[in-house]
Amino acid sequence: MSAKKETKSLSIWLILVSGMLTGMGNGSVFGAALMCLMGRGGFPNWGGEYLTAYNPSTFTGFIDDAMIVFGLVFCVILYVGLSRHYKLETQAA
Repeated sequence: MSAKKETKSLSIWLILVSGMLTGMGNGSVFGAALMCLMGRGGFPNWGGEYLTAYNPSTFTGFIDDAMIVFGLVFCVILYVGLSRHYKLETQAA
């Protein structure tokens, strides 16, 4: 395996770990801002027990789902950025 392919295949862990970590962190900040803005307004249940924590009709479930979506979107952003970086790097070589 060439050094370029090995480097690119190892970067999948960088994309997954840092993308989910950063994205879910930003999603939790979004959730805190939403809670400060509207309280528990349109959510009849806060949803902190067992599987209700992931039910999007509860407040906690909505925030958990938002964090997962933010994490996945950041993974896509990192993938696009690193793909373009590798493309420029191979053109320069």
